[in-house]
Amino acid sequence: MPSPVSSSIHVQERVFPLKKTSFITRIGVLAAAGLILFLFESAIPRPLPWLKPGLSNLVTLIALYCYGFRAAFLVMLIRVITGAFVLGTLFNPVFLFALSGGIVSTVVMALLYTNFSQTFSVLGVSFLGAFTHNFVQLLLAAFLIVGSTQVFYLMPIMLLSSLFSGFLVGVFAHYIIQKMEVLRI
Repeated sequence: MPSPVSSSIHVQERVFPLKKTSFITRIGVLAAAGLILFLFESAIPRPLPWLKPGLSNLVTLIALYCYGFRAAFLVMLIRVITGAFVLGTLFNPVFLFALSGGIVSTVVMALLYTNFSQTFSVLGVSFLGAFTHNFVQLLLAAFLIVGSTQVFYLMPIMLLSSLFSGFLVGVFAHYIIQKMEVLRI
């Protein structure tokens, strides 16, 4: 069978067809891994309160490349809701930011993966997912919280953050996806 990731970091085809129970189990494992990464990065001191590395997006990328959009969306949704519940931010503005950014960035990554896999590598999809997540959060802050477009002055910081975190997460995702293919997980 063809591999999901070639040596040039471009996707060819998904090769992990699963039975329903196996699919649910893998979604649960990936969501739990995403929650652990989310809680870990929430505990890391940050120079700016809203600036996080986005490590939990790693499992969303893995789910997307190995099991498809539905799996990636479920993993993201479970991770965001359970993470907000554990941290006590469920249904407050922080939750709204995380959920909105997560939904839009997952959809964008899925569109890139399904329509432009020969153009965008895992690294490119990861970077654009990180950028989309940050941009959606800036839009929400500008129009729902602050009521001013001055929030967009933070765009250069967000772009650099997206570049760094997207690259880091993309490299890890590429490595893990290759290992999962070899192990047939």
